[in-house]
Amino acid sequence: MSLDPQCKALIKAVNDAGGPPFDATDPLAARAAYRETISFYEHATPDLGGVTNETISGPNDNPLALRIYTPPSGGEHGALVFFHGGGWAVGDLDTHDHVCRYLCGHADIVVIAVDYRLAPEHSFPNAIDDCEFATRWTFDNVARLGIKPDCIGVGGDSAGGNLAAACCFAFRDTALELRHQLLIYPACDFTATHPSMAENGEGYLLTTNAMHQFTNWYLPNADEQRNFRASPQLATSHAGLPSATIITAGYDPLRDEGLCYAETLKEAGVPVESLCYEGMVHGFLRMGGKLDVAVEALDKISATLNSKLARTYDTKATRTQKFNN
Repeated sequence: MSLDPQCKALIKAVNDAGGPPFDATDPLAARAAYRETISFYEHATPDLGGVTNETISGPNDNPLALRIYTPPSGGEHGALVFFHGGGWAVGDLDTHDHVCRYLCGHADIVVIAVDYRLAPEHSFPNAIDDCEFATRWTFDNVARLGIKPDCIGVGGDSAGGNLAAACCFAFRDTALELRHQLLIYPACDFTATHPSMAENGEGYLLTTNAMHQFTNWYLPNADEQRNFRASPQLATSHAGLPSATIITAGYDPLRDEGLCYAETLKEAGVPVESLCYEGMVHGFLRMGGKLDVAVEALDKISATLNSKLARTYDTKATRTQKFNN
């Protein structure tokens, strides 16, 4: 399938404006440039029951900021602990706020977004430590948050997808059972060289050079690339992990990593739904303000999350909700 026309126009607009934010070689500049894309990409979101910010004491008493999204319907809900993308070095609660609002309102679940520590100031394993800690915190606070303790999942996009996949291993064979994992164009293996990395390594927003830079920031010790908490593809066993939804994009350097991980999970007996949006680029899901397919994908993901996290998804009802920006 050819590149989606809206994607093609978006890439031109980004390049005309100075290029993708990931091209910056300084992490502070990259973070600032990434934040500037919020208003360009954000889409309409439904009314929610509430959005609250909370800072907890994380690993080694480091402060860990969370943003908790509550749907308007009453009663207990399933929950998704969400880890944002950005190469483990950029992104925050605001860059993915519109995505989390959409998933909360349309899937009718509580969403807990995690502002994990970023590289290079905080390299591996700080980010995954924070994500595992926030997930345990969610289990410990189900009563206060109105969450069903047996209906909790983890998810994220890009680097966040990597963190979600890795997080699942920490809860396997424990009393804190995760119900589902949502992996959106995840990085799964820092040691692999798949065809998509060369095919899509230039001209589609995320480049192979940017990936190498992020890897160097996050994993300055190259030996740690083989640690399964960094490269979940390399885990000894994938049996017993929660069911997975894996989203990939046809023009993404990471496309083949996501597809390969989906096959690995299937071979281990894990139920997997793998969806490749052939005409899309890496990062498309947070670009609903410019890409119609992004909103379609969010609707599909919302329906899946609601089904997996034990609530009833009503497409007609969610489509007629009042929207605001």
